[in-house]
Amino acid sequence: MQSVDSAVLETRVPAYLQDADNQWFGFSQRSRIIFYDKNDVTDPPQTYAELADPKYKGMVCIRSSSNTYNQTLLASIITHTNEAAAKEWAQGIVDNMARKPQGGDTDQMRGIISGECEIAVANTYYFARAIRTDVKGLSEQRETIGWVFPDQDGNGAHMNLSGGGMAAHAPNRENAIKFLEYLSSDSAQVYFSAGNDEYPSVPGVALSPSIAELGFFKPDDVNLSEVANNLPAAQRIFNEVNWE
Repeated sequence: MQSVDSAVLETRVPAYLQDADNQWFGFSQRSRIIFYDKNDVTDPPQTYAELADPKYKGMVCIRSSSNTYNQTLLASIITHTNEAAAKEWAQGIVDNMARKPQGGDTDQMRGIISGECEIAVANTYYFARAIRTDVKGLSEQRETIGWVFPDQDGNGAHMNLSGGGMAAHAPNRENAIKFLEYLSSDSAQVYFSAGNDEYPSVPGVALSPSIAELGFFKPDDVNLSEVANNLPAAQRIFNEVNWE
């Protein structure tokens, strides 16, 4: 990638959603949050740390350690705390799993519907898609599922991005910058985020109906470059605690 010099992008895209060297910019976001069975769980976890509490033993459905979203979540925990605390958390999640990791995020929420688990971890856009359109095994009974945006009194909910930048040897630099600036415009933000069932990155842009139903929350504004640097440590910890 190469740096992009654009006052438009630097102004419209929040600082925590862009690279320090302006090599990438986030244009839409999804949050990795906690879903739960409203019929069975009266005290759902309010933080990522609480997910590892022994009182939720045998209740949690979550994807494998090879999943990028779980890798960035653990890497963010390392960034906020340290490797020892992150390992303790990861071990707690393994101990609380209702089943071996399997399938995608939608399958974790389907696990709530089927009764295999009472709590699931998934990205917001998978549930928003089930609001907007018919997702087999989820949409018809989604009213039984509640959700928690974790760490609202702390660091905020973990975020993953859809973004863009310019390739190191881009032959049409001027037009590439114009396209990236367009992606930060209100019209593109509405179109792009609604199409992905995600939250727009630019503040003040209207939410799509499916995302609006999920609601607003405090996002984690951790430095994503630091999170990326901790990905190797996160994978090592996953291996050490036998998170499949």
